[in-house]
Amino acid sequence: MTRILKSRRIESIDVLRGLVMVIMALDHVRDYFHLGAVLYDATNLETTTPLLFFTRFVTHFCAPVFIFLTGTSASLYGQNKSKSDLSRFLWTRGLWLIFVEIVIMNFLWWFNPRYEFINLQVIWVIGLCMICLSALIYLPKKVLIIASLIVIFGHNTLDGISAEGNSLGSILWYIFHQLHFMQVSETRLIGFYYPIVPWFAVMALGYSFGFLFHKGFDPVRRKKFLLQFGFVSIGLFLLIRGINVYGDPAPWSLQRNAMFTFMSFINVSKYPPSLLYLLITIGPTFIVLYLLEGFKNRTTDFLMVFGRVPFFYYILHILVIHSAALLTLVALGKDWRLMIFTSESFMTDKLATYGYSMGVVYLVWILVVAFLYPLSKKYMTYKLVNKDKWWLSYL
Repeated sequence: MTRILKSRRIESIDVLRGLVMVIMALDHVRDYFHLGAVLYDATNLETTTPLLFFTRFVTHFCAPVFIFLTGTSASLYGQNKSKSDLSRFLWTRGLWLIFVEIVIMNFLWWFNPRYEFINLQVIWVIGLCMICLSALIYLPKKVLIIASLIVIFGHNTLDGISAEGNSLGSILWYIFHQLHFMQVSETRLIGFYYPIVPWFAVMALGYSFGFLFHKGFDPVRRKKFLLQFGFVSIGLFLLIRGINVYGDPAPWSLQRNAMFTFMSFINVSKYPPSLLYLLITIGPTFIVLYLLEGFKNRTTDFLMVFGRVPFFYYILHILVIHSAALLTLVALGKDWRLMIFTSESFMTDKLATYGYSMGVVYLVWILVVAFLYPLSKKYMTYKLVNKDKWWLSYL
């Protein structure tokens, strides 16, 4: 029965999703284990190293790929459902994800029961985007594609608009397009990390793209489209970035050597994601999907496990990584309270001196992924056997 159930899924999508989930864990291990990671930006060319920069840069692929494929998965999920049923699923699951981000994920990130920090990150924006998509699916496909591309290619024209303060208008702009940290009390901070623009357009484009994987679509044509989309996206990135006028709020510049100049060239903005950020991340995604089609070995089987239970994996991996950082401090006889983040945590210099080498980061990453694999596989099997349980589609 399991083999029959497995054959009904698009394996290349699951493998790609699993790959980005594994890579994502590397970035979050770095957050909790690398020396100075809590306070210093890994992409700051004044302070970073090539190893640290590329360790961060490779994880840029995670959010856009995951959000894009969420739209694709919605398209596949809706193949045998009415638009109204799909719409209802999208907005109810979107509300659930917003709740999970605010209540569950913010506790796991900080281990602070007082919720002094509320960061609205990727689960939050996926929830908002699913609510938007619940309405957008009623648009004709061509209209949805054109509208999505206009938002993705044009939203950087809004970069010059900036809001301040805690007024309703400012809060709506933070949700819409501006990274901002809003102080709501002496000890409480809300971080608007993932404005909905242009993420909702990325998900809508992924939904439109899903028809390539619908039943009956010619695999040869699909692979041709994937390759074309991939090279066009990368080509546009090189062209627009080379002109260095539009597409990202931070232009590239010549640096002290060729390596750092290259790093400046690809050092694009994630919060919110610039046009160039999306082109250089989603473009290669199409090519990877092209290469994964029909390819199967032990590695793809391994990655597929994570790709089939992404929500379960996401929640669990933060809990495991944060707990591991705390328990490591206990084992070393150091102050474990450093891993309980409060408003006072950032007022001392303890976090600036906390952390380990990049070698330790990579070792912990491997151990975390190895630990999560059997748990994820067991849950994947449970979902396959119990796919008639409606509530599993929300997990």
